Amino acid sequence: MPLTALLLALAAAFVHALWNLLLARARDPEAATAVALVVAVVVFAPVAPFAWGLEREVWPYLAVTSCLQLLYFALLITAYRKSDVSVVYPVARGVAPVIVLLAGIAVLGYGTSLAQAAGVVLVGLGVLAIRGFRRGADAAGVVFGLAIAAVIASYTLVDKRGLDYATPIAYLEVSMVAPALLYAAWVARLRGGAAALRSELDGSSVIAGIATFSAYALVLAALERASAASVAAVRETSVVIATLLAAAVLKEHVTPVRLTGAILVAGGVAILGTAG
Repeated sequence: MPLTALLLALAAAFVHALWNLLLARARDPEAATAVALVVAVVVFAPVAPFAWGLEREVWPYLAVTSCLQLLYFALLITAYRKSDVSVVYPVARGVAPVIVLLAGIAVLGYGTSLAQAAGVVLVGLGVLAIRGFRRGADAAGVVFGLAIAAVIASYTLVDKRGLDYATPIAYLEVSMVAPALLYAAWVARLRGGAAALRSELDGSSVIAGIATFSAYALVLAALERASAASVAAVRETSVVIATLLAAAVLKEHVTPVRLTGAILVAGGVAILGTAG
């Protein structure tokens, strides 16, 4: 893997973990997320026309993925309000590729390999370690993570087909317009008006919004320079990065067992990516 591609993939992993952290630590995570989504759509709108390409067949996929993206952000921010980032993030990001793999085997009849089976086992062990083995361990965070993983897997499968009919940047921009506006409207109504959104219009929310698209752009840049498998494997370091940042910035109690679990999840997903 060329050094440039490695650095781009690592940057994508850090930026993805960063926007999750920024939204999780906000005073009002829902309002901050609404602001971030609108910022992302507005900031990248001028870029989309230069990479425009949408065929007529793409619109059903855009409609479905927009609904799934809305559900994703609603679940994600609710999870961060109720549980630790160091639990929710690794489970969600780690289990999603496993669900995609299992769906391919069960529905599409894809074959599997010993390496992929080993990757699934590592992810499973990692999730168990992240949850913890004590009474009262964060079971709710794991449940939220699994639900979010199912949504990620769903929009991944939809987008895989949808991108046959669109350029990536145009697809991402259009797919995010409806979720951004609907989520902002829902939060404003829930909080009693737009003042709640304005209160979260600060540097952190703006950076988080720009980071949501920037992480994807960095992945695309890495893919131009290296194979998809190697980029996907490096990108999964975001699981470990998010866990470490949660401990350092959010002061979450990340035990050695939980950190080991995050490493196992990242390793398992990396194996799935390279063995796919």
